[in-house]
Amino acid sequence: MGGDHGPNVVIPALMTVAVRRPDIRFIIYGREEMVRPELAKFPKLAEVCEFHHCEIAVRMDDKPSQALRHGRWKSSMWKAVEAVKSGTAQACISAGNTGALMAMSKFCLRTMATIDRPAIAAIWPTMRGESVVLDVGATIGADAHQLIDFAILGTGMARSVFGIDRPKVGLLNVGVEEIKGQEEVKEAGRMLREANMASMNYHGFVEGNDIGKGTVDVVVTEGFAGNIALKTAEGTVRQISGYLRAAMSRTLMARIGYVFAKGAFDRLREKLDPGRSNGGVFLGLNGIVVKSHGGADSDGFAAAIELGYDMVRNNLIDRIEADLDLFHARNPHAQANRKADAAVDAKE
Repeated sequence: MGGDHGPNVVIPALMTVAVRRPDIRFIIYGREEMVRPELAKFPKLAEVCEFHHCEIAVRMDDKPSQALRHGRWKSSMWKAVEAVKSGTAQACISAGNTGALMAMSKFCLRTMATIDRPAIAAIWPTMRGESVVLDVGATIGADAHQLIDFAILGTGMARSVFGIDRPKVGLLNVGVEEIKGQEEVKEAGRMLREANMASMNYHGFVEGNDIGKGTVDVVVTEGFAGNIALKTAEGTVRQISGYLRAAMSRTLMARIGYVFAKGAFDRLREKLDPGRSNGGVFLGLNGIVVKSHGGADSDGFAAAIELGYDMVRNNLIDRIEADLDLFHARNPHAQANRKADAAVDAKE
């Protein structure tokens, strides 16, 4: 029900994924008067879909607290998250209100035992392929322990989605030198180096330009910097696209040249298409929740569904829990220090 287009985008996306993934099944929550007409356009979906009418749909401008207070138990968003908690579904995919979805997911699914705060992870196209970048907006500010959590969460996602046994992980910083950056970042780097985890290849610090280069498989930062980086990259893509369109239509020779170079431009457009990497994953919860971009088309929403599908098939939650257990088993002081820091913060 969420996003800019609601069922008009979601239902065709389900049909696309059903063709690609014959073993997938869908549970749809929404308003019957809006969903049923769209479902009628795809009769074959009836074989793989189960529909539940919900009276309430969370609006895109609802405050998270309002949505949680008034939408709990009855809204389509809550029902979808609750299905993951009960085990009826293995993943929840939504293009709805991000704040409301995060609030409901945290309240319903809870965070993993040793995780303080969840993170939103994005798949970022790079010169070498794709990378995981987190956090891109869930947590503003993070201490060293939370950055380590994000590194472990991102590692689990990279292993599940990219099939890499030991992903290369970097902490986003203002320089690659060990003496640079905030104390929280430097402490997190030291602890990750000392942990020497079997599932993670800790690279060290990376800078902003390393994200697009694909220097590492997982880029770790806190949500303020991560969200700015994400929005800057999206804006830069639109800016470059505008420049290219203007340049290719300026003169007759430019238009002729575009005809000959069309294949190359199509490949560039495909590489830069945000729909190919659509889907922000809420990591650190006891369940898989994927947030599709609100403006995504049906192909983009289908990409978000398939992202959730891949993480389920590759046991994302089990991988993350195993990595967290291993880290804390090898670094028992880390959890003790976390509790001590939390006690000091509470006292202050």
